[in-house]
Amino acid sequence: MTGKQIIDNYVSFYKENGHVQIPNAPLVPENDPTTLFTSSGMQPLIPYLAGEPHPQGKRFVNVQNVFRGQGAMDDIDEVGDNRHLTLFRMIGNWSLGDYFKEEQIPWMFTFLTKKLGIDPHRLYTSVFDGYQSIPKDTDSIRIWTEQFEKAGVLAEGRIFPYGPKKNWWSRAGVPENMPSGELGGPDTEMFYDFGADLKIHENSPWRDEPCHINCDCGRYIEIGNNVFMEYKKAEDGSFEQLAQRNVDFGGGLERLIMATENEPDVFLTSLFKPVIESLEKATDKTYDTHAKHMRMITAHLSSSCFIIHAGIKPSNKEQGYILRKLLRRSFDSFETLGGKDITPVLTAIVNQYTETDPTLAEHFEEIKLTILEEEQKYAHTRHEAQKYIEKKYKQVGGDEIMGEIKEISAEDAFVLYATHGLSPTQIKSLGFTFDDQAFAEKMKSHKDLSRTASAGKFKGGLADHSDLTIKGHTATHLLQQALRDVLGDHVRQTGSNITPERLRFDFYHPDKLTQEQIDKVEAIVKEKIAAALPVHFEMLPLEKARETGAIGLFGDKYQDIVKVYFIGDYSKELCGGPHVENTADIKSFKITKQEKIGQQQMRLYAVVS
Repeated sequence: MTGKQIIDNYVSFYKENGHVQIPNAPLVPENDPTTLFTSSGMQPLIPYLAGEPHPQGKRFVNVQNVFRGQGAMDDIDEVGDNRHLTLFRMIGNWSLGDYFKEEQIPWMFTFLTKKLGIDPHRLYTSVFDGYQSIPKDTDSIRIWTEQFEKAGVLAEGRIFPYGPKKNWWSRAGVPENMPSGELGGPDTEMFYDFGADLKIHENSPWRDEPCHINCDCGRYIEIGNNVFMEYKKAEDGSFEQLAQRNVDFGGGLERLIMATENEPDVFLTSLFKPVIESLEKATDKTYDTHAKHMRMITAHLSSSCFIIHAGIKPSNKEQGYILRKLLRRSFDSFETLGGKDITPVLTAIVNQYTETDPTLAEHFEEIKLTILEEEQKYAHTRHEAQKYIEKKYKQVGGDEIMGEIKEISAEDAFVLYATHGLSPTQIKSLGFTFDDQAFAEKMKSHKDLSRTASAGKFKGGLADHSDLTIKGHTATHLLQQALRDVLGDHVRQTGSNITPERLRFDFYHPDKLTQEQIDKVEAIVKEKIAAALPVHFEMLPLEKARETGAIGLFGDKYQDIVKVYFIGDYSKELCGGPHVENTADIKSFKITKQEKIGQQQMRLYAVVS
């Protein structure tokens, strides 16, 4: 069953059961500096799961493009086996205080077995085994048992209880890691069994361990997770029931394709097999003997196409750094296989997403150009790294020539990593060796510093609601309108990043602002703050919102009903919030720096108090 067929079946099934389809949120989140990419379908719904009324009701369904590979980037490093991807499509449905386990579990069983035609004998489930005062999820056990027995399948041996490390969900992880006020709850996961005779076991590092549904041998794959979000952590560390019990389901589309096709290797499903075939042709190698490299190329280039389409360019910071890492790993594997021209592979990737993500094809030339330019830059980087070593070691060794330089110091290897962006594997591919242990120690020190510097950066959508950040959100609205007043109506926001320390505002404008223009903009913002303008929002149909003159940040990505924030009669802007109640709540505003960040694009930094 194709991805498009699964999506259509899923959305229509839940629409028949009273759900409203909500749009795919941007892959790069709007106004959330705590995460680089949207990593789950629920991420944009956090305020509503916490109790804020949603303008479109209480039952929702969607298909969300998500990226897993930020922070420690474990998902990137896991790519190369039969099932891990960094970018995938997550089908999801939600109940905001409406239905609960009694409805969700039977619906999900029906969807899997009737709509997708999956043999119920292949299905297994896990449930929550309890934690402190939170009881074992006997309700889910009972409901799953009823569903299996109705299908003529013995439930015994198919439902497995696990503790909070496996069957508890919160944005902070296990219960003990949750801060006060954080939402969470038990979950029940669904697994597909490819069978005990699966040949992939032979190469599994877990082949000699006892097999169970949560092991990593490859026999079982998780195809969906029903989260029953019904608890909030109190200040004293205990858990209290939410007034609103929520359902949050998420399932990987690519893994559902594996299940419907009974194909234990995601890269041999109908979605990715044409890409693999294009790689075999481009490299004159076979998948059977070069699976790991071909999997890495396919997964990383697919992710890269979506990230570039989201407006990201390769760089050494944030989303751009992740993109650069994905691309360079792809280039390394492609070169290892003897590939010369990567263009046919890119074409095959975009063709495979034509039905579900047609805008990739519409922007193919831009995507291709970005990737080919990065390939050239990477070749230049490798050349410059070789020149660095050659120059340094010639100075030390006199007449020593480059071809004789084999061993370099761990310090120099780390320079190639930190300055030139080359991984240890890439450094060794240039013909250099170094003390791996000494390099690892330097890497550990570097990561410890980075982790400290970026604490709180990669929490997976834990949007900051501190006082200064909320003031910063409102200040960006004032700033955008002030820029339009001074520079003209062509000014339009292209991005923002707001933290308690500062706000960053990106916008369309061809040139740097003069000091006089900066002073005028700053004066207008301060004037509006001093005017004590009231701030409120209204939920309006999209077209009516535009008729009011409201400014939209990313116009084609809004829902039919939108939230418009009004700041007196001065500013009207589509935004999810949060904001102050009155501009007088902002005590001060100061523009601190400006940068030109690209063609026709500027960036301003400011601070508030």
